[in-house]
Amino acid sequence: MSGSYFSNPLIFLVQTLFGLYILAVLLRFLLQLVRADFYNPISQFLVKATNPPLKIMRRIVPGLGGIDLASVVLAWLLKTVELLLVLGIGGKAFNLLGPLLWAIPELVELLINIFLFAVLIQVILSWVNPGSYNPATALLYSLTGPVMRPAQKLLPPMGGLDLSPMLVMIGLVLLKMLLLPPLRAITATPFV
Repeated sequence: MSGSYFSNPLIFLVQTLFGLYILAVLLRFLLQLVRADFYNPISQFLVKATNPPLKIMRRIVPGLGGIDLASVVLAWLLKTVELLLVLGIGGKAFNLLGPLLWAIPELVELLINIFLFAVLIQVILSWVNPGSYNPATALLYSLTGPVMRPAQKLLPPMGGLDLSPMLVMIGLVLLKMLLLPPLRAITATPFV
């Protein structure tokens, strides 16, 4: 009993701390990808929080066509370490290749969730405080722009009601449903 009594809170702590930092790394990657405002205070926070390991990673992993591959590799390695720690704390047997592969569908799911929640937050903000500006709102619009613009062309506002966020969210959930099961099967991920 004492093993699980201490292991569950420790696993929670590891998943939370690693999850927050991986989220920061992926947000930095995505904001660079969509060319969001670098001088936005939130962008500056993400840069400062993720710069130390990324400086080291960029010496090893160069960018490719304007894409910061070092951020992707760092997120992948961090997710792998998180999975290794969780498996170790849980006392489960594993080999190193497993967590390296299992990290891939976990990161894909996180990327889709980032867009899903960004669109949802954007919708809620448009109801609660429409037309207002703050640094977070500006980044949300920059981040969701690439997925929202095609949906807005496909489904323009009708009578002042914009249903394109619903279309995007349905598309993102379908993408998760269609993409993650095969990825988890290919990588033999033991947990869902």
